[in-house]
Amino acid sequence: MNKKITVIIQARMGSTRLPGKVLMNISGKTVLYHVVDRVSQCRNIDDIIIATTTLDKDDLIVKEVEKIGCKYFRGSENNVLDRYYEAATFNKSDIIIRITSDCPLIDPLIVDKIIEFYINNNYEMVTNACSDSSKRTYPRGLDTEIFSYNVLKKAKENAKESYQLEHVTPYIYENTTNIFYYKNNIDYSKYRFTLDTEEDLKLIKEIYNNLYFGENNFYLGDVIEVMENNPDLFFINNSIKQKHIREE
Repeated sequence: MNKKITVIIQARMGSTRLPGKVLMNISGKTVLYHVVDRVSQCRNIDDIIIATTTLDKDDLIVKEVEKIGCKYFRGSENNVLDRYYEAATFNKSDIIIRITSDCPLIDPLIVDKIIEFYINNNYEMVTNACSDSSKRTYPRGLDTEIFSYNVLKKAKENAKESYQLEHVTPYIYENTTNIFYYKNNIDYSKYRFTLDTEEDLKLIKEIYNNLYFGENNFYLGDVIEVMENNPDLFFINNSIKQKHIREE
C-alpha cells in the first residue's frame, strides 16, 4: 500500500519577534506564497497543508492560502503539537514532513533527498534540523523533519511539558534514539536564512533581488554563491541568536 506523504507547514500571524511575518512581501509575493511555491516542487510529496489557528487574526492566513490554492487546517494556537496532529489525522497522512512558514528559501531538492533517505531506511525521524549545533550542517531556514504519523501520535499522547506542546518535535528528539541527522558534505550552518527579525527580512530580500525573476527556480547552491560573492550580506543578520526552544 502506498503511504500518503504530507508536508504540514505551521503558520500564524502572531509571531513574537516579527508579527505578521508570513504575509510580508518579498519580490511581490508573500513569504507564505514563496514557501508553498518552493515546497510544491518536491517530487516525493502527495499533499501540502497549512496548519493555522482558529483565531480571527489568522483569517488572513486562510485568505492567502485559498488564494494560493492550498489545503489548510485550523486548530489550537498554543498547543501546536495538537494542531499538527489533528491536521495530519484530518488528512489521513502516513508520513509527515515538518517545514515552517518562515523559510522562504527552503530547498525542495534537499527536501526530496531527505524524503528518499527516510523512505529507504528505518529511522523514526530523519532531520537536518537540530538545536545541537554539532549535528547541524544546513543553514537555519532549510529545516526539514520527517517522521511517521505513529511517531507524531506517540508525541501527542505523551508530551506534557509546555514547550513540548508549543512546538511539534521536542518530545520526539528527547524520547527517540532512532533519529538520523542528515548532513551536507559542506558545513553551511553559519548562514541564517530563516525569518524571525527585520535583519533576516533584509537579507532574504537581498537574496531574492539577486535570484528571483518571477520563478522560484534557485536553490541552496545559488544562494551560497550570492553570499560568497557578496560577503557583506553575511553581516546583515549574523548577530541574530536563535531563541532556545524552551524560551519561546
